[in-house]
Amino acid sequence: MLSIQGLTKQYARTLALSDVSVRIPNGQMVAIIGRSGAGKSTFLRLINRLIEPTSGSIEFEGRKVTQLLGDDLRRWRAQAAMIFQGFNLSPRLDVLTNVMVGASTEIPQVRRLLRLYTRAERLRAASALDDLGLIDKALERAERLSGGQQQRVAIARALMQSPRLILADEPVASLDPRNTRLVMDTLKWINTERNITVICNLHSLEIARAYADRVIGLRDGRLVFDGPVHALSDAVLSDVYGEALDTDEESVREAA
Repeated sequence: MLSIQGLTKQYARTLALSDVSVRIPNGQMVAIIGRSGAGKSTFLRLINRLIEPTSGSIEFEGRKVTQLLGDDLRRWRAQAAMIFQGFNLSPRLDVLTNVMVGASTEIPQVRRLLRLYTRAERLRAASALDDLGLIDKALERAERLSGGQQQRVAIARALMQSPRLILADEPVASLDPRNTRLVMDTLKWINTERNITVICNLHSLEIARAYADRVIGLRDGRLVFDGPVHALSDAVLSDVYGEALDTDEESVREAA
């Protein structure tokens, strides 16, 4: 269980997230929706502790995440693996090496700097790539892959961290429809087959409806909806997206 209570993030005069409280059981696939600037990315980065909350608490299975420091914090960041819109791969390194970077919290610093990986680590990385249908790309440079392939490499890297949660920040925003489907199918497979909680910021309501068990709607940093996909009525969408739903419904349904 991921338990978030009163989570707030203030930047100078800007309130990015305001008093958000949610409880997410293990194994759910959750979509976060809302307009640009609603606080979606801030929410995920706070969970991972990439940024620090102004107030509020985060607990996972009884452990106070907001109080972790040092090695404990590094281990948490591995367990709450982040996937970004921009992939965050090293373009000139081969795919296998990019995936092995995911095990960096387990590998001594000297070996990481020299890129000295054991046979067991290489086999783990190869297995992750094989699971995602990318084993034939293992020795190619990352920059030679398509956007969808690079995002799936980023997911394989996240799996190397042995995560309990996957936090995906607009993972398909820059992809074409075919690669969007492949990436979302991969995340759904990880969620269902490995029982890993996936929390995903999405730019499309149709994708949220197709893949998520639950939807959280943010507006101006505040929680305005939390419920099952089938409860996304026009009234709810108006609460989440505001006046734009009346003036340009189609663009709102595709934007978050």
